[in-house]
Amino acid sequence: MTFGFIGTGNMGGALARAARRKLAGESLLLANRTRAKAEALAEELDTRAADNEDVAWEADHIFLGVKPQMMEGLLKELAPILAKRRDRFVLVTMAAGLSIADIRRMAGGDYPVIRIMPNTPCSIGEGMVLYTPGPGVTPEEERAFLEALAGAGRFSFLPEGLMDAGSAVAGCGPAFVDLFVEALGDGGVACGLPRAQAVEFAAQMALGSARLILESGRHPGELKDAVCSPGGTTIQGVRALEEAGFRGAVMDAVIAAFEKSGKLK
Repeated sequence: MTFGFIGTGNMGGALARAARRKLAGESLLLANRTRAKAEALAEELDTRAADNEDVAWEADHIFLGVKPQMMEGLLKELAPILAKRRDRFVLVTMAAGLSIADIRRMAGGDYPVIRIMPNTPCSIGEGMVLYTPGPGVTPEEERAFLEALAGAGRFSFLPEGLMDAGSAVAGCGPAFVDLFVEALGDGGVACGLPRAQAVEFAAQMALGSARLILESGRHPGELKDAVCSPGGTTIQGVRALEEAGFRGAVMDAVIAAFEKSGKLK
């Protein structure tokens, strides 16, 4: 089983690292528009750098880690190679806004496609990966995909019609959380904390709070209420956030990301 990655940027590189946790180095192929970038990652992971064409010829699972606006050009180049292959392969797309049907049309064939939406925490094994297998993907191919990338974090099947919505939460969410953690750190600095400690406190708090939600199964609102003592400090902070429209702003951010995904098609 060979997994090939075309595009080793932030997301493609994160998934390649996850795959390397489960697969031997000789089972990975890494390609990138800037070859030096693929070579550097290949050296880090003790695996092979390659060209796009090599990946298209050899890989059983071909990960298409390019931006949506670059996908059609890439697949136009690869289509003649894919058409000549007589062995089985699966295309794995992580391009926002492009459906499985879009990928098959661009690739020039009714090939099996798995559509995924990963996020940057995959690079440390704490990602949230949404996925949906397209027509023709066998249970064995789906299982091989899940087993090879298990080191990326959590996986959740999602119907393709909900992929853009899921991406707006899980895919874009790390940027929203980063903004929140940065703002918490700034607030700590304003209150006198050294910046490094303020950011550390905020980041560990966010990590622990997220794990508490997942592991306890309790509603976030219930956990929030547990921190807000009557007449205490936390409820005053919550009041300030509510007055500033915090929850509405977060919801608007998710909706804006979702609507942008629809315009990428």
